[in-house]
Amino acid sequence: MLTPTELRAAVERRLDEAGRAWLDRALTEAVKSGPQAGDSGPASASASGSASNPASESASGPARWELDFASAGRHVRSARPAPGDPTPHDLPDAARILLLHAAGADAPTVARLYARGTGAERRAVLLALPYLRLDAADAVPLVEDALRTNDTRLVAAAVGPYAARHLSPHSWRQAVLKCLFTGVPLTAVAEWERRARGDAELARMLTDYARERTAAGRPVPADLDRVLAQTAQTAQTAQTAQTSPTAPAAATPPTAPAVTASPTAPTAPTRALTREES
Repeated sequence: MLTPTELRAAVERRLDEAGRAWLDRALTEAVKSGPQAGDSGPASASASGSASNPASESASGPARWELDFASAGRHVRSARPAPGDPTPHDLPDAARILLLHAAGADAPTVARLYARGTGAERRAVLLALPYLRLDAADAVPLVEDALRTNDTRLVAAAVGPYAARHLSPHSWRQAVLKCLFTGVPLTAVAEWERRARGDAELARMLTDYARERTAAGRPVPADLDRVLAQTAQTAQTAQTAQTSPTAPAAATPPTAPAVTASPTAPTAPTRALTREES
């Protein structure tokens, strides 16, 4: 994951003069304003998308940086990354991440922006979580809300480093199954090797899922075997595999046989956002 400084530098390389001026002004404003003093309430209160409580806003309305957060897509345009460009996000995503970080957004602020945001704004909130100084599990309700959707870009954003650190074992296992079911690539799931290693319950769930797909004549996601193989490993076998290039791969448990996807079967399609802020 890039540091905020590295992310800003990568973004600025892809902006024209007007875009850089806008970003500099917006970030300066965010640093000055910070979270609104009137913000209150737990993140879970807004994760359901219910109507916001006007009492939680200041009398003057949203801070300027929050308006910039919403309008970022009009000022920073997505472009094809130049060769070697390390920016992992679309430009509007990255600009919004930088704004949340500069403002020091707290749990009530990110919950409100998520609850009221478009799909693009919600995705940016999820991507920004590892950059924010939130107490442990403050934003777990937002991650769990995103994982209940069928928006693959939201699901992919939800299973980043924050989820790897703070989702409960049960919720994390369900997140892995969600990615397999919706076609979100395993590479989107942060630290999946660490969390899947030696997880017998995840192995059971994956095996059941593969059997259900096979019985229904449906293809099994290719990533499933990779996760299933990892569940068979222990910390000791994983270390041996890393230090000894000739060490044999860990075998799949007999109760959780790997099921290889048909090479001719299509993978699950990735659905694009139906409402993109631009």
